[in-house]
Amino acid sequence: IPASFNAALRDAAVQELLGQGFRVTVSDLYAMNFRASATQDDIIGDLKNPDHFQYGDETMRAWTEGRLSDDITAEQRKLEEAQLIIFQFPLYWFSVPAVLKGWFDRVLTQGFAFSLQKIYSKGVFKDKKALLSFTTGAPESMFQPDGIDGDINVTLWPLQNGILNFCGFQVLAPQIFWDPAHCPAAVRAQMLEGWRARLGGLLTEKPLTFAPCELFDLSFQGGFRLRPEVKEEQEAQPFGLSTGHHLGKPLPPGDQTRAPSAGGNRK
Repeated sequence: IPASFNAALRDAAVQELLGQGFRVTVSDLYAMNFRASATQDDIIGDLKNPDHFQYGDETMRAWTEGRLSDDITAEQRKLEEAQLIIFQFPLYWFSVPAVLKGWFDRVLTQGFAFSLQKIYSKGVFKDKKALLSFTTGAPESMFQPDGIDGDINVTLWPLQNGILNFCGFQVLAPQIFWDPAHCPAAVRAQMLEGWRARLGGLLTEKPLTFAPCELFDLSFQGGFRLRPEVKEEQEAQPFGLSTGHHLGKPLPPGDQTRAPSAGGNRK
């Protein structure tokens, strides 16, 4: 929506990055009427198995043969050229809006964005950075570990680990704008200025930390689980390895919201 706060945040990012000399490409999914549904219309030409349509298999084959629909191919080209990807959105039902979820479903096809050999720290996009920038409809207090909405780190895990880190992105700490709809105009102006200030040094930031592939037995026999020696080493630690790999311990504070400093602490 052109008059929305998310649109203002997008425009601020475009202006700031252009001012730094970067080339900026915007995909406004609503303005593009980007289709959220993943269907066989995403494939040009004949299906490998029309009697039993399997979207993942068919789109991987179509990607290999250059037969994905034009809208998917265009977004994949943008991804290939990008050094940094910022996803700007309002948080809907603890996740992204349907059109952005559809972008993830349709654009990040197997083969292009991942394979069994190229996931997580060995992922396809390990040389690219990604960032979630989003607004909430609730104040920060409600997303605390004792808040009614629960720990924001848990909310972010499926998006930042399950999508971005899975595809290999270096995931920068999210930019969260807490409940702007219920803030005075002066507070929203401060939010915009803070965003512009962060954009000035965004590409020099350290990414969030995730458990690297080397810590796991990457075999079907081993179940793709943490190696026994890693679990043994973690027994003496006060916190879990990550939000998802908590091992029954308290979650690492700020695991999905703050990058570690040079000393290893999260700032």
